[in-house]
Amino acid sequence: MRKFGLIGFPLSHSFSKKFFTEKFLNEHIPDCEYDLFPIESIDLLPELISQNVGLEGINVTIPYKLAVLPFLNEVDEAADQIGAVNCISIQNENGKKLLKGYNTDAYGFEESLKPMLNEQHKKALVFGDGGAAKAVKYVLNKLNIPFIVVTRTPTSNSILYDAVTPELLQEYTVLINTTPLGMSPNIESCPDIPYEVLTEGHLAYDLVYNPEETTFLAKSKAHGASTKNGLEMLYLQAERSWYIWNT
Repeated sequence: MRKFGLIGFPLSHSFSKKFFTEKFLNEHIPDCEYDLFPIESIDLLPELISQNVGLEGINVTIPYKLAVLPFLNEVDEAADQIGAVNCISIQNENGKKLLKGYNTDAYGFEESLKPMLNEQHKKALVFGDGGAAKAVKYVLNKLNIPFIVVTRTPTSNSILYDAVTPELLQEYTVLINTTPLGMSPNIESCPDIPYEVLTEGHLAYDLVYNPEETTFLAKSKAHGASTKNGLEMLYLQAERSWYIWNT
């Protein structure tokens, strides 16, 4: 039996388990199972791997995307530059288990963003600068899209929301929400920007996918902007994990 799973804490609900269980069933992939491993400390990872002989791959979620790094033998370029891992492949080599880390969030975001971009989308505003923003910033750099990070508290690398003026929005036409604003159950919240100046030339992308249309997306769409939520990114990053585990 080939085993895969998700580490994090707590793991009260999991997209990954549902996704892979249904994938194995619908695509007639035999002898595979996907389990949840809610470990209370990342220090328990080596024990978890040794106890699960057939474990070939792990997804990583909060709070271990950074904490897992010292336990890995290798990381790919994206994960190294982002500084966060959400996918691990486990391979046996000369009787030892070798762990390589990847960041499939970056792949998922890039592949879901690119079809939305056009010649008007030359610069971006990134709302929030937490863990979710790491992959977004990596992809924007890769695509040569200059960006400004917008935060609620002052930092040396960001501007505040009150600096997002109509004039700035004329130039920065890609708007990406990496914060939990608008996520269920707080569905009324959204980044505090002058939505009334948005146009058909703007693209609003929200990493939040519950609800499917956040207040941020609804307000942007009302003024003509193209919109997209993070659901396709979620599916793409999961499929990328499966690709990594099978190559």
